[in-house]
Amino acid sequence: MKLNRRQFVQTTAVAGAGLVIAFRFPEVLSNTESAVFGPNAYIRISSDNVVTLSITRSEMGQGVRTNLPATLAEELEVELSKIRLEQAIPGARFKGIRLRTSGSGSSSGTFMALRRAGATAREMLISAAAQQWNVDRFSCRAELGFVIDKSGRKLSYGRLAEAAAKLPVPENPPLKEAKDFRLLGKPLKRIDGPAIVRGQATYGFDVRVPGMLFAVMERSPHLGGKVSSFDSRKALAVDGVRHVVPIQTGIFTGVAVVADNTWAAMKGREALEIKWDKSPKSDFDSEQFLTKLRSAFSDEGFPIRREGDATEALKNAVSRIDAVYEYPFQVHAPIETMNCTADVRTDSCEVWVPTQTPDTAQADIMKTLKLPSESVKLHTTMIGGGFGRRLFSDYVHEAVELSKAIGKPVQLIWTRSDDMRNGFFHPASVEQLSAGFDAGKRVTAWLHKSAGSDLSMFSPPTEEEKKDIHRYAKDGSPWGSYDNPYNFSSMKVDYVPVDSPVPTGPWRAVEYPATVFARESFVDEIAHVSGQDPLQFRINLLQPGGILTLGTRKLDRTRMIRVLELLREKSGWTKPFAGSDKRLWGRGVALNVYHAGSYIAQMAEVSVARDFSDFRIHRICCAVDCGFVINPEGLEGQVESGITWGLSATLHGKIDFRGGRAQQGTYKDFRVLRMNEMPNIETYLLASSEPPEGFGEHPVPPVAPAVANALFAATGKRMRSLPITPEKLRNASVSK
Repeated sequence: MKLNRRQFVQTTAVAGAGLVIAFRFPEVLSNTESAVFGPNAYIRISSDNVVTLSITRSEMGQGVRTNLPATLAEELEVELSKIRLEQAIPGARFKGIRLRTSGSGSSSGTFMALRRAGATAREMLISAAAQQWNVDRFSCRAELGFVIDKSGRKLSYGRLAEAAAKLPVPENPPLKEAKDFRLLGKPLKRIDGPAIVRGQATYGFDVRVPGMLFAVMERSPHLGGKVSSFDSRKALAVDGVRHVVPIQTGIFTGVAVVADNTWAAMKGREALEIKWDKSPKSDFDSEQFLTKLRSAFSDEGFPIRREGDATEALKNAVSRIDAVYEYPFQVHAPIETMNCTADVRTDSCEVWVPTQTPDTAQADIMKTLKLPSESVKLHTTMIGGGFGRRLFSDYVHEAVELSKAIGKPVQLIWTRSDDMRNGFFHPASVEQLSAGFDAGKRVTAWLHKSAGSDLSMFSPPTEEEKKDIHRYAKDGSPWGSYDNPYNFSSMKVDYVPVDSPVPTGPWRAVEYPATVFARESFVDEIAHVSGQDPLQFRINLLQPGGILTLGTRKLDRTRMIRVLELLREKSGWTKPFAGSDKRLWGRGVALNVYHAGSYIAQMAEVSVARDFSDFRIHRICCAVDCGFVINPEGLEGQVESGITWGLSATLHGKIDFRGGRAQQGTYKDFRVLRMNEMPNIETYLLASSEPPEGFGEHPVPPVAPAVANALFAATGKRMRSLPITPEKLRNASVSK
């Protein structure tokens, strides 16, 4: 990416504003497209010595409201506590800028631009002070919000801001060397942590607007169902209920009940009488769909990757093994369910919403209400769990339509069961794998065929795209099967899309969890057949290291070897177990690289009761190379968060559809990991001078295969479908 100086940074002297720095940085997308220049972030140093940074990313637990100001504070030479944050909102100031938060790119995608902007402002402030003192600028330095000269004189940034804004912009401001960092690379506590734990942070549910009412909505109990008719009389008779309104826009149509409070709205919804028109989707059954996915392996599918002639190599193999791995539908299930507060007037609309895509939401509102951008104001609140679900704005559409209908501000909330049964699900998939061996048990062929559904968040392919047999490979999809890092002499990877009526969207780590579960488990199977240590076997498959180029991606096998070696060293991989003889013990390993950026290896340590009545996960060790680590404490939090998410899916997560309806509706029947199930998590970081890479989603994919491989090591039983339960383990046969 090349920018001229004028494109990169501009300065303006604004009355009362002081020094304003506007800069551009690359936007990291959630798919495999090349980074493009788009979003702007703004620094403002006012004459009252306040440094303001506009945050163009949503905070949903990943720590961007700490990492981004810390990156700026490092080069600008101010205390982190002195930076005030403003959440960027769509509008003229950020026109044409994507305010999207996805793809684990918030910190890594802004790192260099924030540093350069901070360095630019710092150098201009030093020059302004030098001019005022009439001294050589090289006799001055910046330190914690002041410019100081050799004699000890100092001026605050606020005193210098307006003078600095009139100076020329330096062409190449010097950046600090890593050895001189005060903040970056050091453990930093979250800036917003105290407000969150004290209940002072504003999430979507915390929004209150004068005259606001509260609403819930009844949606079809079956996929694709529509309202045939409804009777609102009993609902309106409930104390506190004010309105009953049919909702027609958005993905899910239904009937909303508006009341003075949420309790009255929910009681009114219970009293509603609705008749539903069913659709062909109403008969959907997830077990039957899994059977359909398995039968799809007879289809040729789309070619994803070819290395040599794997089909012929498999035919000529002395022996072979085959396996099928299954991954069920999953739901996001964030603590904060979907919600939106909307205030629609005749010529304006104001919205408060926890969203990952405020600019998209605003654009949709403008289109729906036929209003110009200046008439639509959208405030992004803190998010109590995003995980990809809040990339959609369906719940915004519903609130906006409802506010317009009643002529009052309204907060529309989704109950827990609404959120479980009517969201966008992680699609189910089935993975078929085969490997061939020569007489020396060396692998001669690797074949991987995935069958699953495209994410319905994307538009269906055009007729032209349908004819392009390489359209999936162009996007590097499915992730995890396309970018398989291992050095097999012949490899064949294919994908068979199978339509599903279930609304699907990105789930934490998107396509990787299912394919990596299958790939890393099957690599373990091959290691067992070959009679090799599973960890060393992976290292051998990555030899001789170096760069693997796949389209625009460059996977560094040497870095992958290093994380495996670090994991072996730190996890005690070869040490005997000190556990009781009453239980069976085992360790399992899994490896992944996420979009050729961050490299991660995990070891799970488990024990199993000899009667298979239970199993426990005692430890998960995680070795990481994600380039330079901006905030080690924040990264450890992401490791722990991602592993917890992955364990929930591994041990409990599954959504069943019967009669076109999601069966699970609460945390009681869709369980997430409980505190007493949480293992000890150890995080080990490889020191690196490479640029920082994302890490929000990266710890998730290796969890399931590491656990499954550990259970095999303990019991000799292969777990090839999720979730893994004691009953499933007990009933499984020992693998040959």
